[in-house]
Formats: sequence, structure tokens, C-alpha cells
Amino acid sequence: MASASVQAYEIIRQEIISGRFPPGHRLIESDLTALCKVSRTPVREALRRLVNEGLAEFSPNHGAQVADPGDEDLEALYELRTLIEGYGAARAATRISEAEIAELEALASQMEALVKKGADHTPEAAGANSRFHRIILEAARSARLLSVAGLVVETPLVLRTLARYSADERDRSMRHHRELIAAFRARDARWAEAVMTGHIKAAFAAIRRDLAQRSPG
Repeated sequence: MASASVQAYEIIRQEIISGRFPPGHRLIESDLTALCKVSRTPVREALRRLVNEGLAEFSPNHGAQVADPGDEDLEALYELRTLIEGYGAARAATRISEAEIAELEALASQMEALVKKGADHTPEAAGANSRFHRIILEAARSARLLSVAGLVVETPLVLRTLARYSADERDRSMRHHRELIAAFRARDARWAEAVMTGHIKAAFAAIRRDLAQRSPG
């Protein structure tokens, strides 16, 4: 049962992170059992885990759905994300392996190519961005940090920040990725922390502007 629950969790989580299940999307058990090829019990266990991690939420009228944080929650999440990912990047700078740096470079190139052809709104781009940030957190070599980060990092990523950027903001984000890689190659913790902090703050500014433009009045 445990393996079926993990399987369901990984599949549903990937659908959320990729953007195929957007914020507010209803997570219907019968649909998920078909998607994950498991029974309802593992799906329910997976949904409980996703709720605990902040990627999903339960509504009395609609059951489980992908989390759609309000403005205040979103601001708090980004403040926490700035602290956690900034610290994570600083730790990673002195611990990251050459193989992980090579993977970051490959992901940066992938995202740049997607932006160039106007495909930065796709699940592929969202997945590459999520993986880029995950590698850095893993490279910090702290199980406790990784656990805490899971509660505040991936929920904002569900909002697919890259898709909300202007052309200039996308270019700046791509430059941040390259500068982070340079900081890691230099093993410079303070440089990596500063770039990551600026990267997250820029992401929140883009989200806030986009939400303001979408709000009525």
C-alpha cells in the first residue's frame, strides 16, 4: 500500500508542479485513480500528504483542489522562500557537485531555448524551473532544510512565475540562472545567496504585478 501511495503522490505532485493541474483545479478521486492506476485509498493518502505540504487544500463544498493562495499568504510564502532559498544557495555553493552544476547548466539552456521559441508557458518550462531550484536545495545537503523548503517553495512555483514575466523580466531571470551557476563554480556562498535572493524577490514582483492587472477595478 505504501508504494501505491508514493506512486500516486509522485504522479499528482508532478501534474501540479508542471502546471497541468493549475491553482484551483479540482482533484477528483475517480479521475486520479485512473491517472495513477491505483485504488482510492492510496490516492486519499497522497492527497493528505499534498495538503500537508501546501500544494493542495480541502474545500467543504468541492473536496480537494490545487492550492490557490490568497495575496497575504502568497506574500508570506515569498518572504519565507527568499530566506530559505537564499540560505540554501549559500550552503549549496560550498557543497554542490560538478555533476549537479552540469545539470543546472543543461536546465538553464533548456529554459533559454524555450523562452526563445515562446514556449515558456508550457509544463516543460515549469518542470525545468522546478528542477533547477530543487537541485540547489538538494545540493545544500540538509535533510531538514529540504523538508522545510517543501512547505514554502513549491506552492509559489505552482503559479508558474515564468509565464507571468514580461520579456525583460524573462531575460533577467535567465541571467540570474547563469549568475547562480557562476557563483557555484566560484564556490562563493555570499554571491550565490545574493543572486538567489534577488531572483526570488523579482519573481514575487512579477506575480504581484500580474495579479494586480488581473484584478477587477
